[in-house]
Amino acid sequence: MTSTDQSTHQTAYLAGGCFWGMEELMRQIPGVLSTEVGYTGGSTPNANYEQVKTGRTGHAESLKILFDQEQLSFRHLLFEFFRIHNPTTRNQQGNDIGTQYRSAIFYLDELQKQTAEDVIRSVEASGEWQAEIVTELVQFREFYLAEDYHRQYLVKHPNGYTCHYIRQLKLGE
Repeated sequence: MTSTDQSTHQTAYLAGGCFWGMEELMRQIPGVLSTEVGYTGGSTPNANYEQVKTGRTGHAESLKILFDQEQLSFRHLLFEFFRIHNPTTRNQQGNDIGTQYRSAIFYLDELQKQTAEDVIRSVEASGEWQAEIVTELVQFREFYLAEDYHRQYLVKHPNGYTCHYIRQLKLGE
């Protein structure tokens, strides 16, 4: 198998506040092959930004991440996720407030769920966040791709708003 062999590719769906900042930092992690911003976790079919921003759809601004598991494990990806957003603020990241900005891991199968539970326990046990982790763990259902103007927003607008940054935390890896 080579690192470009599609059988080594895995997908993760994560929400950690505004998807612009999440996307910009996640796409730079070695082993991440592609990222897409969108909406997941709600009940409104074919959700779009105008609907999601109201906070009434149940969807979170989310990131679909395709990664090569020979270069980057799901476990390590989750530890990076917990470094770039605050998992202790319910329905909020920085100035962004509402259920659409919640912290969530949308697992695809039982192995992703178990890995996420283990990582959450490790992050809590590390004490680095000094507060309870409120990240939701939810079975993935559907992902609706965000509008073109949201995709790779911080590449298009390098000085655009983001509340995400990499924290130097020892999370119990």
